[in-house]
Amino acid sequence: MTATSAGHRRVARLTGEEFRALLPDALSVYVAAMNYPPHTAQQRAPMWLTHVLRTGWRSVAAFDADDTLVGVAYGYRGSPGQWWYEQVRRGVLDREGQDTAEAWLTDYFELTEIHVRPDHHGRGLGEALLRTLLDGVDERHVLLSTPEGPTRAWKLYRRLGFTDVLRDYRFAGDPRPFAVLGRTLPLT
Repeated sequence: MTATSAGHRRVARLTGEEFRALLPDALSVYVAAMNYPPHTAQQRAPMWLTHVLRTGWRSVAAFDADDTLVGVAYGYRGSPGQWWYEQVRRGVLDREGQDTAEAWLTDYFELTEIHVRPDHHGRGLGEALLRTLLDGVDERHVLLSTPEGPTRAWKLYRRLGFTDVLRDYRFAGDPRPFAVLGRTLPLT
């Protein structure tokens, strides 16, 4: 675990083994942050474990002063055949066309998950996770999806220069409208 400290918290890069060991706590953060029912964690666990095996996978975690996991982020190199890639590609092709799809969906890092416990919002953890995760990523772009609305995450992405790739998109399994946002790398 490689760690950086900021105030009363610690943000650390995780190996695959460390991520697997923290999986129950990471899924708990995810469920709380997304306001999903608790059983969602059991449904997501196998998928998150499979993601660890993808090309370019990396993860970071945030811990509070008591060393409790309060934030997690991970992602990997996006590519054809992956569920998210195919969903987003279809949406972008339908609404924006081939040129836009190729521009964004070639050579990108998929920021698959980034979550902070709601009781730890407003402390800079989301930005610390995002910056640490993306530091040193080789891909040209980063893409993510986020529920639309005036959330702290939304404001963070806008402040860091993320722009609209696709808006008002519905992913299977979640009735809320999502936005797909992207930006060139590196973050400045």
